[in-house]
Amino acid sequence: MPVTVRIPQLLRNLTQGEREVQVEATTLAEAIEALEQRYPGIRQRLVSQDGELHRYVNLFVNDQDVRLLSGLQTTLPEGAEISIVPAMAGGC
Repeated sequence: MPVTVRIPQLLRNLTQGEREVQVEATTLAEAIEALEQRYPGIRQRLVSQDGELHRYVNLFVNDQDVRLLSGLQTTLPEGAEISIVPAMAGGC
């Protein structure tokens, strides 16, 4: 089933400037794999070599943090929207 992935500015160089892309997936892991097939190199920006989300990347499915759901195994409902949000860092 198609889901929409919102791409942040920081990663648009990998998606030829696309702000949103559609992929076929039933889990978040499948969505990331579909992105990697279409846009090589994007997976390594989201997932570490041990298969976990990078700590500086936040992923949301329909506005819910996947770390509070099932992580990369989060099931995607039909028409889901995935948002990739780079973590903000800084201080005073």
